[in-house]
Amino acid sequence: MKKMVIPVLIFLTCLARPAAAQDSSYLRDIKSELRQKWPANRTINLVFHGHSVPAGYGRTPDVHTFDAYPWLVGEQLKTVYPYAVINIIVTAIGGENSEQGAARFKKDVLTHKPDVLFIDYALNDRKIGLERSRRSMEKMIRAALKRHIKIILLTPSADEQVDLRQPGNELELFARQIRRLAEQYGIGLADSYERFRQVEVQTGTIHDYMAQSNHPNRKGHLLIADEILRYFR
Repeated sequence: MKKMVIPVLIFLTCLARPAAAQDSSYLRDIKSELRQKWPANRTINLVFHGHSVPAGYGRTPDVHTFDAYPWLVGEQLKTVYPYAVINIIVTAIGGENSEQGAARFKKDVLTHKPDVLFIDYALNDRKIGLERSRRSMEKMIRAALKRHIKIILLTPSADEQVDLRQPGNELELFARQIRRLAEQYGIGLADSYERFRQVEVQTGTIHDYMAQSNHPNRKGHLLIADEILRYFR
C-alpha cells in the first residue's frame, strides 16, 4: 500500500496550483456585475498590461490584434455574459519589461480604472533578472491593490528556444516567482507557462502554437485565453 501512496502524492503535488488560482470566487463580484441587465449594468474595464504578446505581435512586425488573448477573452466573455458592456483595454508595448511598465503604470494603466488587471511581463523580464522583475511587479501589484483592483498575473508564455521539459529552465524560474507573488498577495494567476509546458510534454513540440520563436499564434493565444477564462466561469 505504501508503494502506491507515494507516487500518488507526488502526482498530486505536481498538479497543485497556488491557492489564488484555485479560488473560483475571486471574481465573484465582477461576475455578478457582468450578469446585470440594462439599466442596472455598468461598463466593466478589463486592462491587459505587458509586452508584445498581449499587444498581439505575431511574426514581427506583424500585429494580429484580434488573434491576441485579450480580444479572445473578450469574445468568449460575450458568449457567457450577453448583457455585459465590456471594455478590452490593452496597455501593452512590444519589447517592454516590467520596470518600464511600472514606470508608466499610474499614467497609462490606473487612469483606465480597471475592474480586472492582467499583468504579463515575465517573458521579457529575463533581460532584467528575477530580483528586478520581482521589485517592479510588486510595485504594480501594491499600487493596484490600494485601489481595490482585482489582479491576475500571467506566467510567461513559451519561447521555442527554451526546452520547457527541462526542469529549472529560465522560463520556469520566472513562472515560479509569479506563482509565489500570486500566493503572497492573494491574487489571481493564469499559468500560461504550464499550459505550453503540457503541450510540449505531450507532443514534443510547441511549434504549431507559435507565430515565431517567442510569439504565440492564434492557437497559442487560445491556450492563454482559456487559462484566464477559468476565473469567469
